[in-house]
Amino acid sequence: MTSKLGPSTRSVHLTSDVDAATHAVVPPIVESSAFAYPDFDTWRAVALKRAEGDIYSRNSNPTTTHLERKVAALEGAEAATSFATGMAAISTTLFALLSPGQRAVTVRDAYGATYLHFTDILPRFGIECQVCPTEDHGAIEDVIAEGCDLLYLESPTNPMLKVLDLERLIRAAHGVGAVTVVDNTFATPINQLPVSLGADLVIHSATKFLSGHNHVLGGIVCGSEELVEKVYRHRELTGPSMQAHTASQLLHSIRTLGLRVQRQNENALAIARFLQDRPEVEAVHYPGLEDHPLHEVAAQQMTGYGGVLSFIIRGGMDAVRAFLPRLELAYLAANLGQVETVVGPAATTSHVECTAEEMAAAGVPPGLIRYSAGIEDVEDLRADLEQALDGVA
Repeated sequence: MTSKLGPSTRSVHLTSDVDAATHAVVPPIVESSAFAYPDFDTWRAVALKRAEGDIYSRNSNPTTTHLERKVAALEGAEAATSFATGMAAISTTLFALLSPGQRAVTVRDAYGATYLHFTDILPRFGIECQVCPTEDHGAIEDVIAEGCDLLYLESPTNPMLKVLDLERLIRAAHGVGAVTVVDNTFATPINQLPVSLGADLVIHSATKFLSGHNHVLGGIVCGSEELVEKVYRHRELTGPSMQAHTASQLLHSIRTLGLRVQRQNENALAIARFLQDRPEVEAVHYPGLEDHPLHEVAAQQMTGYGGVLSFIIRGGMDAVRAFLPRLELAYLAANLGQVETVVGPAATTSHVECTAEEMAAAGVPPGLIRYSAGIEDVEDLRADLEQALDGVA
């Protein structure tokens, strides 16, 4: 029956069992650093994973385990492990799976901090990295065929909202024995299931849509038990674990994930269409628009197009500086996927860690504005944009 459930039903009910010890509907928060056992043999069995239980919350905790089971179920994955931040999830995955002399492939339009891992950090550890043009799937396949140990994809991309044909590229990577990793933060498991398209691992910045309330930081990695165990082992040794209280907050938030994302899908599409008709706007990037270069691919692999779009207003950074403060129903902040609309240029959000030269190399225009639609009434959001654009004009 699970496969037939709708997105909101899945968000509420998957793995949401009544707590056996307390009969609580809401999972209890277990805020304990360590867990005690009555004798050496029992303790040792749990420590070696020969018996169920926890020994130390850097390694595992009942509340974080519940969250991991929840997100894995939503993604259709075998297992998951959690992190203190989304970037901790990304960096730990890369270092857990790559060794000196191996070759990793990604696309130019990856999130700024991810992009810098491939252009700056990983090469310093003897890992060869190839960054490919995002739009040219044939060129990506050619690079993969030359040798690839790990393929890292992001679709839709942050902040240009480009779309990759995940099934096609994953097939090419598996053809040379590569592990495939997909950042599904923008799409969420409500709109896209990379595991069903062949992905070995799926990454989320849980800070974004999974949280949705601007109140916690977190990251999740889902996938096969074998690969998640490798990532978990590296996380266990390096220590960027999620706190139990954060996991509890995320479990609360995920119950409304389907509802929130469906509303944000609708709002983002309406706002994208509205901006297309404004003379002050030079370009709008959103995969739900029929003129998006890979709209058909997005329609095939996604059930909704997401709550984030980006656009460029005429007049460069001077226009951006004039436009942003005029918005009354949007927070100017470096986050996305929240119940409130959040807006900002790439230079202070997705690519804040990048220099102007690095942004140019990544193909991100300096005046690009990322708009993360919240759950407000769309008529109000349109009116807010209209008065702000009128003021700039």
